[in-house]
Amino acid sequence: MIREYIDTALKCAHYEIIDDEDPYYGEVRELPGVWAAGKTLEECRQKLAETIDGWILIRISHGISIPEICGAKIIPPKETHVA
Repeated sequence: MIREYIDTALKCAHYEIIDDEDPYYGEVRELPGVWAAGKTLEECRQKLAETIDGWILIRISHGISIPEICGAKIIPPKETHVA
């Protein structure tokens, strides 16, 4: 489920070449604050995948919803309380 979400987010990402030491820049505009840069497009994509993964984990741990992106969604498990 998470891997599919990350793969879909990478397909929907926007990439560009910028004037920087790490010229490949990628962002997922639908996911606030998710961006990465790299020396190659592949490095940029790898870093972007790692960023998305961390972003998902933080949102789940804080109970923040995860937006649907390009048809992919993650529904976090509900907490269960043991009495």
